Amino acid sequence: MIRRLCLSLVAAGALSAPAHAFDLNELSKYLTPENIESATKIINNTVEANQVVGPRQEVIMGQNVMATLLGAAPLVKDAALQRYVNQVGTWIASQSAQPQLNWHFGVIDSPNINAFAAPGGYVLITRGLWNQLRSEAELAAILAHEISHVINKDQIEAMKSSNRGAITEELITAVLNHKVQGERLDLAKKATKAATEGLYIKGLSKDTEYAADLNGMLLAARAGYNPYAMVSMLQTLGNVSPNDSAVALFFSTHPSPQDRIDQIDRKIGDQLEAYANGVDNTARFSKISR
Repeated sequence: MIRRLCLSLVAAGALSAPAHAFDLNELSKYLTPENIESATKIINNTVEANQVVGPRQEVIMGQNVMATLLGAAPLVKDAALQRYVNQVGTWIASQSAQPQLNWHFGVIDSPNINAFAAPGGYVLITRGLWNQLRSEAELAAILAHEISHVINKDQIEAMKSSNRGAITEELITAVLNHKVQGERLDLAKKATKAATEGLYIKGLSKDTEYAADLNGMLLAARAGYNPYAMVSMLQTLGNVSPNDSAVALFFSTHPSPQDRIDQIDRKIGDQLEAYANGVDNTARFSKISR
């Protein structure tokens, strides 16, 4: 059975790694009428289920999805918080199968409890979720879960399997170079709205979420954190009233926290106990304003 469900909150030295905060000046160029509505590039074509989405396409998709999300809820105006989350996220990502991605992490100013990942190495968590966290290891668990979605291309596969994406490189380039106008731009706007809602409101499959939990625990352990903080974080979320509007979208797009804990118990149990003495908390977590 799973042990160490409660965090010890033992202080540990800060892990460090190069951090790349969101460059708002860079992303702002995507917040135009021509581009913000092209988040996942659906216009006329339908991607074949077996079509390969290359690295450049993933980055373009991710930039546009993030621009759309940031248009709805901007980053929290706290440079220390953004820098800290980027440091933790970048360190964890450096232990993943794709450390070479130009990873970006941020906290958006939304009271809802949720987290988002997009192709190309983009991860956002909400202020509401940040305020629920009790340790750096819990933050690491969430970021590792989202990083796993990116590594496994879960969002891309979801769009492909549901025929939501015209992801040809020629089409993406045309959109970003302002070559899509008139009726085709209107189609892009409508398609983008449908795709974004389908992916981030409908959510991914339960099996995909379960897998991201398990892979996230392994990744957190590799990064030096207590992997069972994933369970602690899920317990915290499970204690939030389902009637609370802040968790309405989260609960509708994810399996219940208890179901996720049960899956971890069945698949991992105490097999990661040797890594349970990893970092639970750090002094820098306490210093960030909450």
